[in-house]
Amino acid sequence: MGRAIVRNPKVFLFDEPLSNLDAKLRGQMRVEIKNLQRSLGVTSVYVTHDQLEAMTLADILVVMNAGRVEQAGDPLDIYEKPASIFVASFIGAPPMNLLPTGEGGATAAGAPAGAATIGFRPEDAEILGGGEAPAGALLLQTEVEAIEPVGAESFLYCAAAGSRIVVRVPGRAVAKPGDKLEVATRADKLHFFDGEGRRVA
Repeated sequence: MGRAIVRNPKVFLFDEPLSNLDAKLRGQMRVEIKNLQRSLGVTSVYVTHDQLEAMTLADILVVMNAGRVEQAGDPLDIYEKPASIFVASFIGAPPMNLLPTGEGGATAAGAPAGAATIGFRPEDAEILGGGEAPAGALLLQTEVEAIEPVGAESFLYCAAAGSRIVVRVPGRAVAKPGDKLEVATRADKLHFFDGEGRRVA
């Protein structure tokens, strides 16, 4: 990078530049590259399979699938409104939960016509503790299969509607494998995709 900077290029081309670094150094280098981008004011094209790098370094994020642009735009806009199941599965860690609709699958009041898949982010799933779910929410009866405590939050891997979903909870999880939980996701946090995997408004 230093050799490239002194040549004063018009564009920087990065191809997986952090792939051989450990996790701590990757985090430090993300900040350094972001600061260099800001101070040099040079356009950078950054190729990565790491969605965290893509989200944190991009001003314009372009998600590619088999050489084709699936979606381009502001990283948070793409996170909040993925244009396809592919984008929803790629952006986010853990990725969006995706469940088939219809008989034997998940159902939600107000689902648009043509919706074949319902999606929701792990952080948008709420464990009901005996209270009522918001009107129009997606309700799922789940069973905890595994728990990943990662410090400030925990991820619960649960069987639901014939599939597996992930629920993010703050801090230490109070549930344990085998527990049955009722999980709700508000209607305004649900995503719908058609049979071809494209977003349904």
